[in-house]
Amino acid sequence: MSAGFQLNEDQQAILDAADLYSREQLLPLAPKMDEEEWWPDAEFRALGKAGYLGITVPAELGGANLDLFASGLVCQAMARWNYALSLSWIAHENLCMNNILRNGSPEQVEKWVPGLCDGSLIGCLGLTEPGAGSDALGSMATTAVRDGDEYVVNGSKLYITNGPVADICLLYVKTDMAKGAHGITALVVDMHSPGVTVAQKMIKMGFRGSQTAELVFEDCRVPVENVIGKENEGVKCVMSGLDLERATISPICVGMAERALDLSVAHAKERKQFGEPIGNFQMIQSRLADMVALVETMKIYNYHALAMLNDLAPGEGGRGPVHKIAATSVMYCANALNEVLDHASQIHGGVAYMWETEINRIYRGIKLLEIGAGTTEVRKMIIAEELLKS
Repeated sequence: MSAGFQLNEDQQAILDAADLYSREQLLPLAPKMDEEEWWPDAEFRALGKAGYLGITVPAELGGANLDLFASGLVCQAMARWNYALSLSWIAHENLCMNNILRNGSPEQVEKWVPGLCDGSLIGCLGLTEPGAGSDALGSMATTAVRDGDEYVVNGSKLYITNGPVADICLLYVKTDMAKGAHGITALVVDMHSPGVTVAQKMIKMGFRGSQTAELVFEDCRVPVENVIGKENEGVKCVMSGLDLERATISPICVGMAERALDLSVAHAKERKQFGEPIGNFQMIQSRLADMVALVETMKIYNYHALAMLNDLAPGEGGRGPVHKIAATSVMYCANALNEVLDHASQIHGGVAYMWETEINRIYRGIKLLEIGAGTTEVRKMIIAEELLKS
């Protein structure tokens, strides 16, 4: 980034291009996704041809050969116009594909990453379980038992974004129960394999249309060659991936906040009461001013976090300054978005309470951002722990 926390010319061009594409191609999908929990399969896969899958992937593998920062900008633009689809994009782009790219062998990268880039494959990440949410590593119960050249996987994963529509899953399993978090292994599972079941598609308050599921694995056989990294060393992939996930979920908050601000300004100009636009009233002006301050600080810290994690080496993360910064970014951006949407709903009045309105749709999305990728409470624990270590 250039001085003054401003995007440079190339970064601004990436944001503007993604904004235009999202406004024209993704915004029209949002009402149906929200109303019907509908999944736009063709339109999501078309992101590959448009160049919006594989942002961090080298060109020779079909990617855009850009960096994490650029990925965050694309996410920010998508979230302005269709935040549900931006979440599915993050699950595919960052949680699945980028983890394979960073941690997989050359053969594994060649096998899966090009398909994830062109949209012929959709990816998801399998970490959270019915009894393992915030304590996802320590309480993990899904197991993989070695049987010759295969692992036999048994267990279930819950709240899995893209679960019902994914072609492959980057799945975390226990391969040594006695070692706790240090007995976890990362496997790539073909979601069309025998023994893989979408037990239930979950209906949500917000982010509707972004498909979420419980996945069940019953004697599912996975080739040993599908291990990402080494057996019992999956925690390295998990922790590095979680920091990157937190840094790239923050742009969703930023994009939603920007859209809420734009809608509120437009409403304040158009809505008339007592013979004049409500934007003329100082209490409305006060809320708008607070929203601007929150949106601008969200952007600055989000960009700071993306820049700090931009060159995070494979296997790094889960400790130190970047761990704290990633947690701080998503904690602050989610909390600030909550405030922005509260102001926006007051400015819109009764309109905001109507299910079918865009501001209502945005408002219903906030709670997930305070829960997913580690709750606000977990984020605070991470921040405090890193502070007290120093």
